[in-house]
Amino acid sequence: MLLIAGTVPVPNMPLTFGVTSFKGDDLMVNSKLIPCTQGTGAMVSAALKTTSYLGVEAPCVLLAGDMGKGEGSRGIYEYLIENLPKLMSQTLALHYCLPDITLMKRLSAVLDDCSPRPALIADAGSMYAAKVAGLAPKFDVFTPDAAELAFLADPTAPHPAYVKFMAHHNTAEIPQLIKTAYASKSAAPLMLVKGAVDYIVRDGVVIETVTEPDVPAMECIGGTGDTITGMVAAFIAAGLEPREAAILAARSNRMAGQMASVKPASRVGAVVAELPAVFKKYLCSWSGVCINKGVKS
Repeated sequence: MLLIAGTVPVPNMPLTFGVTSFKGDDLMVNSKLIPCTQGTGAMVSAALKTTSYLGVEAPCVLLAGDMGKGEGSRGIYEYLIENLPKLMSQTLALHYCLPDITLMKRLSAVLDDCSPRPALIADAGSMYAAKVAGLAPKFDVFTPDAAELAFLADPTAPHPAYVKFMAHHNTAEIPQLIKTAYASKSAAPLMLVKGAVDYIVRDGVVIETVTEPDVPAMECIGGTGDTITGMVAAFIAAGLEPREAAILAARSNRMAGQMASVKPASRVGAVVAELPAVFKKYLCSWSGVCINKGVKS
C-alpha cells in the first residue's frame, strides 16, 4: 500500500484517512472533495494517475486542513505514530506538514519498529523536519527544489527562511550544494533535485540529469514539483527502484507539460491530465521494460 500524508489548505477540514479517487478534476476522499492544486493535492493527483495506469492499488491518503497554525499537521503526525504499524504500508510519502522535530523523532522510532519498514519519501515541510531532526539519512528519497536544497545544505539554518545562500537563479551552484548537503548528513540516500535541470543523486553523486523536453513555463506553475514527488512515490510502490522511479517521474512530468502546451498561467491540473497519455506513449521505451500490474515484464 502507498500511503501519502500531508496537509491541504482547506479550512476546518478534519483529519481524514481513506482511499482516494477522482471526481471530475478534484480528488474525493471519504465524500470530501480536495482541489487538485499545488501541494499535497497535486502530489496525490499525480500518484493516483500513475497507480491507475500501472494497474496497482490506489493510494491511501491521510489529510488534514492546516492554514498555518499547525493543528492539522500535529494530527497527521500523531495518527501515524499511533497507527502506522497496523496500516502495513509498504511506501510512505510525507508532504506538507509544519515541521515538528519532536513528533518527527517519535515517528522515526515507530518506523524503526515496522516490519518490513516502509520505503520513506519526503518533500516540503516533512523534509525540513527530517533534516533539522537529524533523520535525513533514514529516509529513502528526498525531492527538493533548488531553494529547499539550499536549506538542506546549510547545517545551521533552522528554517528555509534563514539559509546562507539561495540557488533560485544560479543552477551552477547546485552540484556543490548537493555535495554540502550530503557532507552535512542532511540528505536522503537518493535525491531528485527538481528545477530547470533535474538532478538524480545517489549518496552525493549525480548519476543522471534530465533536461528534455525543456518546458520553461513549468517553472512558473505551482505544483509541478509536487507532481514529480507523487509519481516517484507511485513508481516505488509499484516495485521500481528509487533511481528508476526518479528518472521516469522527471521525464514524465516534462513531457506532460509539453503535451499540455502549458503557459505560465496554466494550472497544474493540465499537467496531471496528460500523464496517462505520456505513460502510454513513452513509459516502456524509457524504462526499457513494460510495467503492468505492479511488475515489470
